[in-house]
Amino acid sequence: MFAALPQTLNVPAFQSFTLAILLFFIGQKVSQHSTLLRRYSIPEPVVGGFLCACVVGAAYLALGVRIAFDLDVREMLLLYFFAAIGLKSDLRTLRDGGRPVLWLLGLASVFILLQNLLGMGVAGLFGLDPRAGLMTGSISLTGGIGTTLAWGPEFVTRLGISNAVELGMASNMVGLFVACTIGGPVASYLMRRHGLNGGVGTLDVGVKAEQASVPLDYMGVLRALLWLNLALMLGEVITPLFHQAGLQLPMFVGCLLSGMLLRNLLGRWMVGGPGNSQYWQGIRQGLALISDICLGLFLTMALMGVQLWMLNGVLGFVLSVLVLQVALTVAFTLWVVFRCMGSDYEAAVICAGFGGIALGSTATAMANMTAVTQRHGAAHRAFIVMPLVCGFFIDIVNALVIQWMLR
Repeated sequence: MFAALPQTLNVPAFQSFTLAILLFFIGQKVSQHSTLLRRYSIPEPVVGGFLCACVVGAAYLALGVRIAFDLDVREMLLLYFFAAIGLKSDLRTLRDGGRPVLWLLGLASVFILLQNLLGMGVAGLFGLDPRAGLMTGSISLTGGIGTTLAWGPEFVTRLGISNAVELGMASNMVGLFVACTIGGPVASYLMRRHGLNGGVGTLDVGVKAEQASVPLDYMGVLRALLWLNLALMLGEVITPLFHQAGLQLPMFVGCLLSGMLLRNLLGRWMVGGPGNSQYWQGIRQGLALISDICLGLFLTMALMGVQLWMLNGVLGFVLSVLVLQVALTVAFTLWVVFRCMGSDYEAAVICAGFGGIALGSTATAMANMTAVTQRHGAAHRAFIVMPLVCGFFIDIVNALVIQWMLR
């Protein structure tokens, strides 16, 4: 007789992290041998994470075993990534990107409204409370898993929508998968359609796909780690200040701003220090390497944690809504975002990120943009505009729109 299989198999944090590294390598190998994946700039971590989610889902369906990974380290990886983005930011680039930030914020705000109206409309067609459609709109898609878990209990207790959390979680899972795959194809289509050339200069995240190796300096990497840790420590101070002011912003936003402050204020006051271009040139490759690793492993672990069995019972409604949400996202990105953001290569990269944030998460948006720039070249302004909008301002706008539509 075989021993009964446990209903839930818990994988500890260290083993989960090690598995994520292995899955990253698997995804990289598969992508290298797939012309289709390379052509459409599908992020390598998506492949390994998706394969893991399929295996975990099959184990549940065939054996009734739920595999649960301890993914606590995932959040720390995200903090390091955004701290690195901040440390590589220059106030001159921010000044140049001021108007695009306002434009993209306005476009994202309009899209949130359209997203919620679509979700509420489909919910009504299925005979559900239209407000349940908000859980398949900006709450789970633009807002992500954190916003879903934050709003879910209120929908259950105050509005009496008993399956609100399940709807939100299922929509977030489907949206995350789609968000990882549409950014690259959208950018590739725009570049072919309009004859756009890639950017030049050092990439903000990672290295170009054809670059076999990256020159690294021991002291540069060590200095990069030092400044990243300082940014995270300062972020732990800044984030609670936002909370006290009534702005419930995620921790990674505080780390992003901390990196900007350290790079542009403290660094410039130090004679011969970070304000010195030669000093920063020494650690730039270290920051690029660390941020690339952190983003790749974060996205792999995010997809590892997807539990496909949560779609049970709501699959028809969720898939119906998500098909329309994806169509809306692609149409809005191609016909509105690209034109309003300048119709150039930077705009195409921003479009890759817009598809990620509209359906997945801030990290998904950054991964899509990274995959595009690794193939076609740098887009410095896009890597400043997108994190500021989708990581800082959009959470505030989303919360206000949700509260208004619930009334």
